[in-house]
Amino acid sequence: MSTYFDYSPSIRRLIYTTNTVEGFHRQVRKVTKSKGAFTSDMALMKLVYLVTRRIEKKWASPLQNWGLTVQQLAIRFEGRLELDLKTES
Repeated sequence: MSTYFDYSPSIRRLIYTTNTVEGFHRQVRKVTKSKGAFTSDMALMKLVYLVTRRIEKKWASPLQNWGLTVQQLAIRFEGRLELDLKTES
């Protein structure tokens, strides 16, 4: 737990929040639960893929201070996270 506090507040906020993951799982479960059984693993994979695509379309709100947070992550995990900071003109 003490290593958690080594991170900046914006990174800690990103780490501790599980609402996004829990919401995603809840929406996938809502769709898969209504189907009694699947004919194959591939049928399940296709359904989860389609649900994921639908969920992604609803993701509209960016994370608070995302620019600052991702830059801090890039510095802290240098070599493990590459950013494309080029701007298109």
